[in-house]
Amino acid sequence: MMKKLVIKDIAEQLQVSKSTISFVLNGKARQHGISIKLENKILKYVEKVGYQPSRIAVGLSTGKSKTIGMLVEDISDPFFSSIARVVERSALSSGYRVIYGSTENDTVQAIDLLQAFRNHNVDGYIIAPPPGTENYIRELVADGFPVVVFDRDVPGLDCDKVLIDNFNGALQAVEHLVDRQFKNIAMVTLLSKQNQMEERANGYLKALNDSGLVQRIKQIPYDLEKSKCVEQIRRFLAGQKAIDAVFFSTNYLALGGIEAIRQLGLQVARDIGIVVFDDNTNFELFSPPISAVAQPVKQIGEQVTEIMLSRLQSNTPAAFQRIVLKTNFIARESTLSQPLKANVF
Repeated sequence: MMKKLVIKDIAEQLQVSKSTISFVLNGKARQHGISIKLENKILKYVEKVGYQPSRIAVGLSTGKSKTIGMLVEDISDPFFSSIARVVERSALSSGYRVIYGSTENDTVQAIDLLQAFRNHNVDGYIIAPPPGTENYIRELVADGFPVVVFDRDVPGLDCDKVLIDNFNGALQAVEHLVDRQFKNIAMVTLLSKQNQMEERANGYLKALNDSGLVQRIKQIPYDLEKSKCVEQIRRFLAGQKAIDAVFFSTNYLALGGIEAIRQLGLQVARDIGIVVFDDNTNFELFSPPISAVAQPVKQIGEQVTEIMLSRLQSNTPAAFQRIVLKTNFIARESTLSQPLKANVF
């Protein structure tokens, strides 16, 4: 096995001191009177031999780990993993690594992960916050760490935020169903007090109230296993035979709902219309394709990283930013027309 290079090896090869190598690698050549010629010579040699400095060692010498901690609900979810990929690429181009953790929407797990990030000396935090983490995040901000919250708002929490216009995204989706002459529109959502879920429910309620239609809402616990989720949706639809369309507030609820519809012997579009919030699970490939609210995933990732890097690379305090991005509704065959016949269960 080839021996791993250390600063001592590079110093001996170039016949300079270890401190000179260290100053150059840490971007402090000018501060210590090292010439541009020697700096370039060291950097070219380091690139040639593929030397990678220990991030722990760099952190001890500079106080910075060049690492960002990113906390999401579920890194396997297409929405969060897509954003994470954008963040990782953007951060890497500026010399930062990203480490991840999934909260599963659990407060204790989230706080444990945030503490682990802090123990690893991450320089900043990108967080999709579960309920109950507000005070811990406030401590991070108070201690001078850059924090960017995304996906869901935490009212009263002062930090940078990149959010989605959930209310108008849901409103547009349900108004689309109303325009297609659906009369009995249900909503299947999470049993949650999180801001983004409440905004989507409010958009649904606004569309129904404006149209004089009756609301029908089914709430599903977040941590319910898939088979039980499907069963709850199936029972809900079977007990509400007048329902001719469903608005699902998340993509994974929609997947469970489509399975429930199949179990009832119904067909999407022919027997019941479907709209889903979050077009990030290849709904255009379903048969029939599913109408969906598309979130600007790439823009979210770029905005989150841009704010974080500006905080990390600037010594000048700036006012917190609150960015709200618009969604895009995509109409597909699942809602192109009202079902041709009444549901029979």
